Amino acid sequence: MGQVFSMVRDGLVSLASRMGTERDKAASVFYTQPILTDEQIIAAYRGSWLPRKIVDIPALDSCRKWRNWQAASDQIGLIDAEERRLNLRGKVLEASTKARLFGGAALFIGSEDADPALPLEMERVGKGGLRHLTMLTRRQLSAGDIDSDPTSEWYGKPKFYTLTGANGSQVTIHPSRLVIFKGAMTPVEEFGGLGNHAWGESVLAATFDAIKNADSTAANIASLVFEAKIDIIKVPQFSANIGNQAYEDAVLRRYALANTIKGVNGTLILDAEEEYDSKSAPLSGLTDILMAFLQIVAGAADIPVTRLLGQSPAGLNATGTADMKNYHDRIQAIQELDYTPAMSRLDECLIRSATGSRDPAIYSTWAPLEQMSEKERADIFKTKAEAARALFGSASGEEIIPRPALSEALLNAFVEDGSLPGLEAAAKATDQLDEDLEHPKMGSDASQRSAAV
Repeated sequence: MGQVFSMVRDGLVSLASRMGTERDKAASVFYTQPILTDEQIIAAYRGSWLPRKIVDIPALDSCRKWRNWQAASDQIGLIDAEERRLNLRGKVLEASTKARLFGGAALFIGSEDADPALPLEMERVGKGGLRHLTMLTRRQLSAGDIDSDPTSEWYGKPKFYTLTGANGSQVTIHPSRLVIFKGAMTPVEEFGGLGNHAWGESVLAATFDAIKNADSTAANIASLVFEAKIDIIKVPQFSANIGNQAYEDAVLRRYALANTIKGVNGTLILDAEEEYDSKSAPLSGLTDILMAFLQIVAGAADIPVTRLLGQSPAGLNATGTADMKNYHDRIQAIQELDYTPAMSRLDECLIRSATGSRDPAIYSTWAPLEQMSEKERADIFKTKAEAARALFGSASGEEIIPRPALSEALLNAFVEDGSLPGLEAAAKATDQLDEDLEHPKMGSDASQRSAAV
């Protein structure tokens, strides 16, 4: 009795169908640690379109609309100019792409400080203090010892990073000078691999099997296309004479000439004793099979099929709006939960380098990814205009917000969303015209008074 009830399991078991027993074929299925070398990653990224799109699309969508700075118009212009000078948008795109590909990348903040091993002092960054931004991958940066002090800001992170140059020289970099971008999360640090404990892992690691299955299916379908139609010719005494080399050569020349004459719309010439037949392989259903594998890839990559394949939504009355909305929500979460904390120190230095000081009222928000139609833009513009009219009030003294402040805020809003192109320049020109009209008037009054005297 002890041997009969030696093991008690909580699960679905059927002795008749062998489901859940040791004879169940699924009982031998288990997961192993994925091993994906950098050489395999590079080969897949360069040689297959699916890995490239899985890596590139989320990174591109995260930087496609970029950010909206909330500040005075002149401050926004300075910050935008500083971002263009540093090519910040392009560097973030490159770093996020390399992070998804290799598991990690970083932007080195090049400031006026001479020693990169010391912590970055953001308060000392002045006008033009940001010299450059350098993109470095996990393959170039090696992490140092992990900070085990729970009271430290860098607890659980490397105390320093080491950059090895082409000539073998090494540079120690403090983590405060790096904007770290990580790939897919590593659940347990010990399994991150040697030298990889400070980074994530490639997003291709969890999707590699699905990608290979889809690529293999597409390759097999392509091979079947070449075998879709087979010509069958029955030749008398073919097997009896096949051992004769002269006969084999004659047969090859004979049917090579017949195929040349036949072509696509030509005529096939055969002997009276020969029989011709044609067989076609059924190809129906192969598209559905391939699409099923591609849908698995899309699910593994967490990218909608319409975005991954660039096709229209399938199905009656299907718009794909819900799928794209969920995808855009995911991209927004990546921007706010990953990019914003990683770029916080860089943004502090960017504001100081652009404006020369740190105005606490300056901040940025990520621009929405939703593409609005012209009608939707017009409706939003109308709603903003009606709201502004209500805030202004119908007469002086009835306004909820002071009119100059509301005018400035409304002007910035229209400039940011591009509702009225050229509005900012026109407003400045109008202000300048008012000043020009006011000063000559004051000058003419003074001349009249002097003439009267």
